[in-house]
Amino acid sequence: MNIVVNEELKAYIDPMTPEEHEALERSILAEGCRDALVLWGDVLVDGHNRYGICQKHGLPFKTVQNPRFRSIEDVHLWMIDQHLGRRSISDFLRGVLALRKKDIVEQQRARTATAEPASASDAPFDVDPPAEATVDEGANASALPPPAPLNSREAIARAARLSSSQVGMIEKIQKQAAPELVAAVKSGVISINTAAAVATLPAEEQVSAANAGKDELKQAAKRVRESKKKPRADSAEASAGEEEQLQQAAPDAVQALQQRVAELTTENESLRRQVAELQAQLGH
Repeated sequence: MNIVVNEELKAYIDPMTPEEHEALERSILAEGCRDALVLWGDVLVDGHNRYGICQKHGLPFKTVQNPRFRSIEDVHLWMIDQHLGRRSISDFLRGVLALRKKDIVEQQRARTATAEPASASDAPFDVDPPAEATVDEGANASALPPPAPLNSREAIARAARLSSSQVGMIEKIQKQAAPELVAAVKSGVISINTAAAVATLPAEEQVSAANAGKDELKQAAKRVRESKKKPRADSAEASAGEEEQLQQAAPDAVQALQQRVAELTTENESLRRQVAELQAQLGH
């Protein structure tokens, strides 16, 4: 059997950690390769780690064709859904995969809306799967149904089984984080929340904190959060100060107003007397 390992597909989902790979290897050596490798024609789609371990130790394995793939995008979507259905992946990777799915679905729907034919890039590595790939599964197998659009952060969150705020933080990390910071959150050294806070810093500060390790990353995130709170605190203090000044100034203002009222009252009485005197003179 000729199995083609494509590096792009192999790297499409983050690789296992060394510890995870060792655990899988121990399981296969003890129990054999229980799950079949998924192929698209000759191209290996799912089971790269199992295939490598079986090849290393000369162990037998089973394969199965998926005849519903029509493009590399179908393959990517299937791979994403397979991993989103697993509990073992991290929240960060879950969010990254859901965002990838959103982009693929948007591209597919845009092509459908404009009735554009699939480009050459949609073909699997410039070759079509051989016809015999579909024989065992049925020659009339239908294509994969179009996935539901992920046109809101809430929809992405549901697909990833995360909160909307977590999805927002992952988007921020993808857009703003230095590679060293991304590596730290991928490996689980820091949380999504910490990484999102540090991602707002200049790139050189992110790299410096990531190179210094977990504690410095946490301190950097703490500084970011405190700097955001400080302007609000300063503003609150300023408002309180202004209110206090007004309260302190109020008695003086009332006294000045009372004095002015008294002066106007005196002037009014004086004018009344003058008017009365003029009227008396005119009466004579």
